[in-house]
Amino acid sequence: MTEHILLGLASIIVLGIAAQWLAWRVHLPSILLLLIFGIIAGPVTGILEPDMVFGALLFPLVSVSVAIILFEGGLNLKFSELRQTGGVIMRLITIGILVTWVLASAAAHFVAGLSLATAILLGAILVVTGPTVIIPLLRQVRPSSSLGAIVKWEGIVNDPIGAILAVLVFESILAGTTGGESTLFWDAVRALVLGGLIGLVGAGL
Repeated sequence: MTEHILLGLASIIVLGIAAQWLAWRVHLPSILLLLIFGIIAGPVTGILEPDMVFGALLFPLVSVSVAIILFEGGLNLKFSELRQTGGVIMRLITIGILVTWVLASAAAHFVAGLSLATAILLGAILVVTGPTVIIPLLRQVRPSSSLGAIVKWEGIVNDPIGAILAVLVFESILAGTTGGESTLFWDAVRALVLGGLIGLVGAGL
């Protein structure tokens, strides 16, 4: 069992380095080759089984990794970029998210045949772009400064908004089956207020 875990960890490191090096050699976004290598090593060949390698630590590790990625992405943001692109970014993370949510939900319901609740949840999940994808692409494509700033801000800011939206939709579906809509609403309000205050205090410090 220990040998299997060590082999899995070593394989992850080797495949990750190989994907990064190959992406550098062929001038492709590293996220593309990392995704391909992961699919081959996981679902296709079954060489790596994350549940077996990490066990109960898988979800906490993924959560911490996402937090680190968002934190690193936040460090790359510059408020000076908002002077020229602030309006566009604001529309992308408000109207853009709403339009994407509605269209993705409609497609999932009417085209894929999912139930309405599942389709709305899937649409909420699909509004997320995220720095994991955006930042490697920006390093590869290197667009103009204004366009790069817009895409970077949208990808980083959109990630937590989309995640919160997906969680709220999921909790709403669960609350709807148990009759706890009112409790969910006030829990969301308290979390929003408390999270905002903690964020302001942290930013001030």
